[in-house]
Amino acid sequence: MRGSVVGVTRTPRERWIEQGLQALAAGGPDAVRVEALAKELGVTKGGFYGSFADRDALLEAMLDTWERESTDDVLDRVEREGGDPRTKIERAGVLTFSDDRLLPIDLAVRDWARRDEAVALRLRRVDNRRMALLREMIGTFCPDPDEVEARSLLAFCVAIGEHFLAADHGDRTRAEVLARAADLLLDRPARTRAASSEDRPGRR
Repeated sequence: MRGSVVGVTRTPRERWIEQGLQALAAGGPDAVRVEALAKELGVTKGGFYGSFADRDALLEAMLDTWERESTDDVLDRVEREGGDPRTKIERAGVLTFSDDRLLPIDLAVRDWARRDEAVALRLRRVDNRRMALLREMIGTFCPDPDEVEARSLLAFCVAIGEHFLAADHGDRTRAEVLARAADLLLDRPARTRAASSEDRPGRR
């Protein structure tokens, strides 16, 4: 009895999930291997089966965690911290696509979804919730439904696509261009170039 309690305490289910998410972000779903995760955690592989029936169960739990953190948790925080609609849009984007933890996982899930129909369906559900937030917030200052949809799509594409873009921007930094794009999409006056650079430090 005591031995089983010690085992659960030493390797809780959440640690397997977190290690799996880190492996997914670094190398995709093929990198999520029980033996490799056990080695990283410094435990034996046998402990894994006290929390999961098999590797597929772990993958499902990982996706559950990613979905909750990237939608429910983000939306809860956006509402809790308040602000006007434009502020809420930007906060949601920062929490999801500028986070050192969530962003790599999100990009890995997108790549995984290209080869797995079940993952693709889950990704669609997550993206639909994100688009719903964009529509709701942009709709508060843009009365044309077609324009709301277009702005929402463009905002989402910029948030994801800029991480894959290798282009230069002349004498402008990537942060400055992104800030100007946000101003256009959110229908607000352009900020100065200095202020735009300060918004996203370290970006080129």
